[in-house]
Amino acid sequence: MSDSSIVILVGGEAGQGLVTIGQFMAKALIRVGYEVVVSQDYQSRIRGGHNTFAIRTGLDPVHAPSEKVDILVALNAETVALHKHQLTPGGIVLADEAFDLAASGAGLNILRIPFKKIAPKAIHENVVALGVLASALCKDIGLLEELLRQSFAKKGQEVVDQNLAVLRQAYDWMASQNHGFGCMPPAPEMPGERLMLNGNEAIALGALAAGCNFCSFYPMTPGSSVALTLAAKAKDMGTVVEQAEDEIAAANMAVGASCVGGRAIVPTSGGGFALMNEAVSLAGMLETPLVFVVAMRPGPATGLPTRTEQGDLNLVLYAGHGEFPRAVFAPGSVEECFYLTHRAFEMADKHQSPVFVLTDQYLADSFQNVEPFDLSELPELPAPLLEPADPKTYKRFALTADGVSPRAIPGFSTALVVSDSDEHTEDGKLTEDLDVRVQMVAKRLNKGLGLAEDAIPPNFYGEDNPAVLLVCWGSTLGAALEARERLEESGRSAAVLHFSQVWPLNEDQFMPQLMGAKRAVCVEGNATGQLARLIRQETGFRFQDLVLRFDGLPITAAFILRGLENIL
Repeated sequence: MSDSSIVILVGGEAGQGLVTIGQFMAKALIRVGYEVVVSQDYQSRIRGGHNTFAIRTGLDPVHAPSEKVDILVALNAETVALHKHQLTPGGIVLADEAFDLAASGAGLNILRIPFKKIAPKAIHENVVALGVLASALCKDIGLLEELLRQSFAKKGQEVVDQNLAVLRQAYDWMASQNHGFGCMPPAPEMPGERLMLNGNEAIALGALAAGCNFCSFYPMTPGSSVALTLAAKAKDMGTVVEQAEDEIAAANMAVGASCVGGRAIVPTSGGGFALMNEAVSLAGMLETPLVFVVAMRPGPATGLPTRTEQGDLNLVLYAGHGEFPRAVFAPGSVEECFYLTHRAFEMADKHQSPVFVLTDQYLADSFQNVEPFDLSELPELPAPLLEPADPKTYKRFALTADGVSPRAIPGFSTALVVSDSDEHTEDGKLTEDLDVRVQMVAKRLNKGLGLAEDAIPPNFYGEDNPAVLLVCWGSTLGAALEARERLEESGRSAAVLHFSQVWPLNEDQFMPQLMGAKRAVCVEGNATGQLARLIRQETGFRFQDLVLRFDGLPITAAFILRGLENIL
């Protein structure tokens, strides 16, 4: 594809306000009609270190981050040294005139900005950068002014006025330079209503749309913002959000909430989820609907706590001792984060099992433009049973053909609702009858058949029987689609097979595509090819080629194409 997008990368230390610049600029671009994908890279430090906020934007849809940089906004001199190799021909650096760039800036196109003159207070220097960018790209100072007013309103009018004055001064200074580096095509006249959301915000909204009314969590990057988004809307939506004392307490709280009729979610990350395994198993035994969100980051142990990876598929597949069914979703976009979270609640309620949403740091923090969600298209979720037909004979774990028993909620009728973490009889009483044990295991596993029947098929993009089939899951979708387009432009037929549900796998839904491709390549953000191994385990199909990334950075189209050079 002819790439008409541009990439703006803001770099600096934590505490310099680069996220403020990035979010304002991304929101302004979306409001005037441009497409946006954001990728954030940050170190596990409150201050210092090197962080970036990259905006890829243009009139044509953009779905993945890019390794190139057209406009480098350097809030410190180190940013220039670290990212100058990414600058495209004609790319420009925006930097403070006070920086010593004699060595790192040699041969670069640098616009020197008098930060200290425009903003006497260091706290406003990020607003200077925003004003310069707005003058060159956005052209609409009124839009940025309104965003600043909305953002700083709670800090008082004096703070608002100070920031507006700096923004206007920087905007006017840039206009007076007549530099003309703005390379954005004209925005559409009627862009329509759109939202700017990141993956975790979309997950939280999907949960609320499903009627989620309980969230328990223990903070862990990059999963925490799901809970924080729910907490911000808790009062309006009637949702209880509880920060527990530790991870196992958070998971057990959610199990308890679900047992008494709540719709519960537990957002976490790999290290936190590892501590929740006992509660996952408890939910399996109690046949309790429960949604876990696991935002992956590189491990093992603390690993790289603020970077991205797809290394926890196996952890989620096999979490919890014993055997019981589950479903695992892996959204590929911000829109899918919303819809698949709603789907996760639907499947959890329908099949009375724990269900998982697997995301990662890249998608969790990636702001994108999305159309407003159509809530009228969402299916009604199954409701628990408040009044059994015959309360006297009610059995919580009654044997049924599909394994799903009537789920009555204690306290809403005269029915006695008994649940036990030990093996139990149909009426919930503890048992060591081994024949009953066999019946109950079979009953629970039968629900897995229903989950398999309801499995979402992977999406196939391209023509049948391609020369190259890129197989991917989760957040790698955008990069794979872009890589496919570039392969097609080079004259090689290519297609993408993307799994947004990675368990259960229904081989009838994807084996024809795998078998029809001349070469199938699995693209994953881990070191061992976890999806490739799972597909081989379930179907016998073996991938001859893998493109794997596990350095903590998101997969890009350029990374995939470099990996394919050796393969093809």
